[in-house]
Amino acid sequence: MDQKMFCFQCEQTAQCQGCTGAAGVCGKSAGNAKLQDQLTGALIGLARAAQGKEGLLTRETDRVMLEGLFATVTNVSFDDEAIQELMDRVHEEAGFLYPSCMACPACVAEDYDMEELWQADEDIRSLKSLLLFGVRGMAAYAYHAWVLGYEDKTVNRFFYKALAAVGTDHYGMKELLPLVMEVGEVNLICMALLDRANTETYGTPQPTEVTMTVEKGPFIVVTGHDLYDLKQLLDQTAGKGVNVYTHGEMLPAHGYPELKKYPHLKGHFGTAWQNQQREFAHLPAPILFTTNCLMPPKESYADRVFTTEVVAYPEMVHIGEDKDFTPVIQKALELGGYPEDRTFTGINGGSTLTTGFGHGAILAAADQIVEGVKSGAIRHFFLVGGCDGARPGRNYYTEFVKKTPADTVVLTLACGKFRFNDLDLGTVAGLPRLLDMGQCNDAYGAIRVALALADAFGCGVNDLPLSLVLSWFEQKAVCILLTLLHLGIKNIRLGPTLPAFLSPNVLNFLVENYGIAPITTPEEDLKAILEKG
Repeated sequence: MDQKMFCFQCEQTAQCQGCTGAAGVCGKSAGNAKLQDQLTGALIGLARAAQGKEGLLTRETDRVMLEGLFATVTNVSFDDEAIQELMDRVHEEAGFLYPSCMACPACVAEDYDMEELWQADEDIRSLKSLLLFGVRGMAAYAYHAWVLGYEDKTVNRFFYKALAAVGTDHYGMKELLPLVMEVGEVNLICMALLDRANTETYGTPQPTEVTMTVEKGPFIVVTGHDLYDLKQLLDQTAGKGVNVYTHGEMLPAHGYPELKKYPHLKGHFGTAWQNQQREFAHLPAPILFTTNCLMPPKESYADRVFTTEVVAYPEMVHIGEDKDFTPVIQKALELGGYPEDRTFTGINGGSTLTTGFGHGAILAAADQIVEGVKSGAIRHFFLVGGCDGARPGRNYYTEFVKKTPADTVVLTLACGKFRFNDLDLGTVAGLPRLLDMGQCNDAYGAIRVALALADAFGCGVNDLPLSLVLSWFEQKAVCILLTLLHLGIKNIRLGPTLPAFLSPNVLNFLVENYGIAPITTPEEDLKAILEKG
């Protein structure tokens, strides 16, 4: 086993050899992992072919690039056939750029051999991994904006530039480090684009209380991140006696005016993605997976799993581009749901959740927040969130939030919030102490709030009474972290461990220049943060 490759599914440095039997860690076969590497190599080949031929790139080329990168994000595609079809499309686009030499073994558009990356010098491998993982995460955000009709040429072109660099063997740390930081810069543009796409399409999120009670009768659970898919499903289920419940990162959908107006969007089911195999067991309803966060379905519910977009799993029913959700609706009617209303809870026993505190809602209360800080009612802000996972040690975030003082505010986003978002922390300065800002896709909102507060107080972001305590897991977390570093934000605490794919030299660079530190214990970290002010 090559111990140099990082496996996001297993959260460790180890080449994926297929660990279906290893406590169900990821369920990804060795063949599937190899195919994803081959798809990545094909995308790098396409990127190299595009260098100097940007004028020949089409929307279809860009779409293939986005879909290909998104398909290699953690827990998206387990389907060998779907990955091979994507690879064929990538090769077809590369052939359009170099039609006369695709058969040439030394062709500039030849697929990159990923073993060259995994076997490279550890510092080069570390920086190229940051570059690759970062653009994979950014591609997910760009894809969500794309399906709503929003795109940005700067973002799209950067994918080719970054991947071409991954496939270049003469780049050293001097050339790669600025490119890694550029991921953060371009991802900021990408996240702003997605924020505009969502708010212009569905409205500005509003604070909304969401029940975890599932009403009797047929229902569908929608998970992932894609608001467009949810909207299509709500349209198609209207008037059919089928209710819809969000799961995981779809929770913030309840705050959007154009989605919450549907009376059959009833509430939220379950907690974070890593608990799905337990929570979906024997569920009398179908589950629609719209983006990443799919885990191998257990036999107890495999017959009711549906996928769409780039999500794919062998033998599962896939909803294509026509977005005809009839099979999902029919399955809901067939299963019938629960015979009586059933109330579920979060991991801490709470049965309601509050969401919708995006940057629009928080900045609308900016005067109230500023006055709260000036009066001493609000002592500190914590941004506690990020990507969750199954690895032990993540209960740290639950305990951290529980122990935050009553004169502090906890901002949160992404699936990490399910560790504590059912807690009742009360209020401070007339505001809820726990403010859910949305999906990982909404990280731009947290940045907007931080910059606005810094402007209001006439200081830099690093001078604010604001601390970032983040959990990280996969590629989306990588690109968000790089954006925070691009903005010069320092002293971020990361956990449950620091990224294992970083070499000591690269990690030391981040520690020395940005003050990145691993979490310790909730008590020690809170004491250090609050003593510093």
